[in-house]
Amino acid sequence: MSFTFATLKTAIQDYTENTETTFVNNLGIFIKQAEERILKNVQLSLFRKNVSANFSASDEFLAIPSDFLAPFSLSFTDSDSNKNFLLFKDVNFLQEFHPKSTDTGAPRFYATFDVNNFIIAPTPASALAVELHYYYRPTSLTSGADSGTTWLSDNASTALLYGALIEAYTFMKGEKDLVDNYNARFLEAITSLKILGEAEETTQEYKIGRIVRDKQ
Repeated sequence: MSFTFATLKTAIQDYTENTETTFVNNLGIFIKQAEERILKNVQLSLFRKNVSANFSASDEFLAIPSDFLAPFSLSFTDSDSNKNFLLFKDVNFLQEFHPKSTDTGAPRFYATFDVNNFIIAPTPASALAVELHYYYRPTSLTSGADSGTTWLSDNASTALLYGALIEAYTFMKGEKDLVDNYNARFLEAITSLKILGEAEETTQEYKIGRIVRDKQ
């Protein structure tokens, strides 16, 4: 079974037997919260993305994509066309390793400096070509038309539905037993997704990559 944006909204209303205006106006929020729950609990290889950019000469910062969740790798191509991978470290390590940002050299490390930027050490001496491989937040089902679908609505419809129902019944201050039942169904669906994303899709770390999670 799969959902469009319209059919998922209808299903939420049917399950809750609620068509009150304020409730209906919040259906998109319930769905977004369910999507967020899934993304933060399961890592699927199809939610990986590669983007290309360039370091700026004498600039220790590199912009983070707006849909970024967690890094897998960051590399640059040197003058001999060799790809060099940077090691991901804590920002304090970089600042201790390279306390003077005006000193430039071949980058070796990177860290998340803030929500918008990576920090690089040493500071790049030239505008090198960069490739970032990362776990990203896909476009929400709620961002499209009523007839639109996403990978989650097509392939993780059970998790999406019960995740949204948890949010809906929380909004309604519904009965605890029913919320617990929906949460159990959601966790069951999440377990199936985890088997797909973190077992069946994964063969060897060397070939596929290590599972990466945001810090809690």
